[in-house]
Amino acid sequence: MNFAVGFKSLGGDTQTMDNLEKQLICPICLEMFTKPVVILPCQHNLCRKCANDIFQASNPLWQSRGSSTVSSGGRFRCPSCRHEVVLDRHGVYGLQRNLLVENIIDIYKQESSRPLNTKTEQHLMCDEHEDEKINIYCLTCETPTCSMCKVFGAHKDCEVAPLSSIYKRQKSDLSDGIAMLVAGNDRIQAIITQMEEICKSIEDNSRRQKQHLSQRFDSLYNILEERKKELLQNIAREQEEKLQYVRGLIRQHGDHLEVTSKLVETAIQSMDEPQMAQFLQQGKELIKKITDMSKVSTIDRPDPGYETMDHFCVNVDHVSEMLRTIDFHLAAQGDEDDDIFDTEEVEAEEERSESIEDAGPRLKTATPQHGGGGGV
Repeated sequence: MNFAVGFKSLGGDTQTMDNLEKQLICPICLEMFTKPVVILPCQHNLCRKCANDIFQASNPLWQSRGSSTVSSGGRFRCPSCRHEVVLDRHGVYGLQRNLLVENIIDIYKQESSRPLNTKTEQHLMCDEHEDEKINIYCLTCETPTCSMCKVFGAHKDCEVAPLSSIYKRQKSDLSDGIAMLVAGNDRIQAIITQMEEICKSIEDNSRRQKQHLSQRFDSLYNILEERKKELLQNIAREQEEKLQYVRGLIRQHGDHLEVTSKLVETAIQSMDEPQMAQFLQQGKELIKKITDMSKVSTIDRPDPGYETMDHFCVNVDHVSEMLRTIDFHLAAQGDEDDDIFDTEEVEAEEERSESIEDAGPRLKTATPQHGGGGGV
């Protein structure tokens, strides 16, 4: 059905508007919310100005917005539920705005500004009966109509109801829908806040576990470095012992060589002696010295393979395989037992380290062979 020009205001239901207004009252100033409206983690709404006044009163050392100094935030207690919230350095300016409540406030103010005087409000007029006002609602066709249409017109066989009762019912349904939207927004905001906390917990837990893992591997690095240092010292110690032994033999052979060289030189000079008597006097003594030198026991020398250091061989294949199998394992206890778990894990790590040291290099330390070999 077509209607003539003229529209009745939707703000006629004063009770519904009053109920809606009660939901838009700030618990601090007891007035309608003044934009911007902020929402706390507990899902209660406040005027940002009111919230900022309370926050600064509770945190007198907190610097106001625009200050050159950097603040570390503070604590804020919700005036509705007394839930305490820790705010960052932005204070209440770091809280999220509740845009849905702000939009509802705008709609409420627009509806409230419309004239409520029923004497001057305009009425829709029936298009078929120009002198009849639209005063009933056809429940069958779900459309407003006039009394003449019910009696003589197209809706004479339809079920109708007073326009005011349907109007109040739909206004109530709309108000309930708005309340459902607000409640749904609060629930969604609570879920978002919860998921943000989960993200923060994930980051904190990951950072803590990364730190623990790095500490464990640093401990293994230190154990390997200490063990490497000990084994290198063993090699250096035997190296020094063998070098000292061989160099001592070199000095002995050098002294023997020097003596025999001088004896050969003296014997050669004696061969040039023209006097037979003089030669016989010296020759007999030289022959005796040469015979004595040849009878001297031979000087020791290193056994074959004495120079090798192959016995300093480290078999780390099984240790390497064990290190490659290092992996994460599930904690058997909850967070309340973290300290106990960390202590047990450190002890287990120390036991594994000791097993690595015991199962690592199988050394067969050879003592320098000072026994005699072949003669010079």
